[in-house]
Amino acid sequence: MERYRNKKVLIVGIGRTGFKLIEFFNKLECDIKVTDIKPIFDLNKAVKRLKRIQPNPQMSFGEHKDEDFLEADIIVYSSSVNPKLPQLELARAKGKEVYCEFSLAASLCRRPVIAVCGSYGRTTVANMIGFTLKQDGKNVFVGGTSENPFIDYAMLPSKDEIDFVVVEISALQLRSISNFRPHVVVFTNIMEGYPKEHFDSVSDYIETKLGIIKMLGPDDTLIANFDRLSNNVFLRNAKCRTYWYSRKSFMEMGVLNEVQGTHFHNRRITCNINCHSEFIVSKMRIVGVDNRENLLAAITVCKALDISDKAIQTCVEKFPGIQHRLEYVMEKNGVCFYNDSKSENMETLIKSLQAFKAPVILIAGGKDVEDIDYDKYAKEIIDLTRVLVLVGESKERMNRSLGEHPQTYIVGSFEESILFAYQKSRTGDVILLSPGNSSTDFFRDFDERGNYFKKLVYQL
Repeated sequence: MERYRNKKVLIVGIGRTGFKLIEFFNKLECDIKVTDIKPIFDLNKAVKRLKRIQPNPQMSFGEHKDEDFLEADIIVYSSSVNPKLPQLELARAKGKEVYCEFSLAASLCRRPVIAVCGSYGRTTVANMIGFTLKQDGKNVFVGGTSENPFIDYAMLPSKDEIDFVVVEISALQLRSISNFRPHVVVFTNIMEGYPKEHFDSVSDYIETKLGIIKMLGPDDTLIANFDRLSNNVFLRNAKCRTYWYSRKSFMEMGVLNEVQGTHFHNRRITCNINCHSEFIVSKMRIVGVDNRENLLAAITVCKALDISDKAIQTCVEKFPGIQHRLEYVMEKNGVCFYNDSKSENMETLIKSLQAFKAPVILIAGGKDVEDIDYDKYAKEIIDLTRVLVLVGESKERMNRSLGEHPQTYIVGSFEESILFAYQKSRTGDVILLSPGNSSTDFFRDFDERGNYFKKLVYQL
């Protein structure tokens, strides 16, 4: 880290990661400048925040100027920035040190890294692994997202005491990093949908994601989803230890003698890595098929690392989920509360309802967007809920589409929605906040809405 002290640094992209990079380089007393292609009037909040930082970084908005890149000693860009940006290429040609945020953090990390890859499920799997390792007494850093970027690890005062670094890594981050060799790599899935503004084709996207496996050797470990990826030749031929996980039974599929890993068998999670283990899932706190799959991935990693069965069982029973994504909040008088505030479209709302077996009291609504056709979701919502509590700008239009529901109630405020839902509940019910609409009628964002929901639940 000291070799960066007092350098001239250019930070490209001023999102959440950009502010973390400013914090990192400020600690090293660097001369910082930030640049973003967006015009200044689109960055009002960011500019106000930048002006509160001491010392004030220099700012350049609306275009990327060649001279900004050539005057800097070090250039660091966020993963959303094209690594082939002409100004970045110019800086490289002139011998400047150019990093993406993730590669800079990786170069500063000297601890064993567990990298969670895949098209979805990364955040949950990474946090499940971190939760379980902590239950086993390990010191763990979990990051790799815009909310908690990898560079946060480098700023930890006790980073040398960390036992494991768990990071989720996207295809955008992978395209900007080379010579990155994690100790463990997890692949949850590889979907064919890809961000077309960042990749030339689906093959370019998949090749980028799988590139991380090329760095693995015999002492490293690959964990992969058998149900979705067992036909992938690249994964099957990886030059490292490979373990698989499946929501099906290896025994019933007839592959028990061919693969080693974790699977569901006889209503239990069974694992044959290092030693035979079984885990009871009847008390699993989080819900949904996807989360069961995520749990299998996390257990496979922890068994490969020889983490205790007791710590793993604790994760099964106590892991609350990710904030605002079917997050378990609490149980009160036999009623369970779940916060799914990030559910801001109707497709996600339906998927969240399908995760529950118990009767659901649904709190829904939010900013009214005329383009949303509630009619086509009405039947499923009616079938999957016992009580509907509608709130926010969209409540009247939702009510017209869901009018056949036997128990639909419209309330005037968000606070009233929680109280009313609890009054209508009985033992065994689930009260689910899954709005299906944007939060910006009452709140700044879904984070604020979800946190306020939890505050009101705790006050019941």
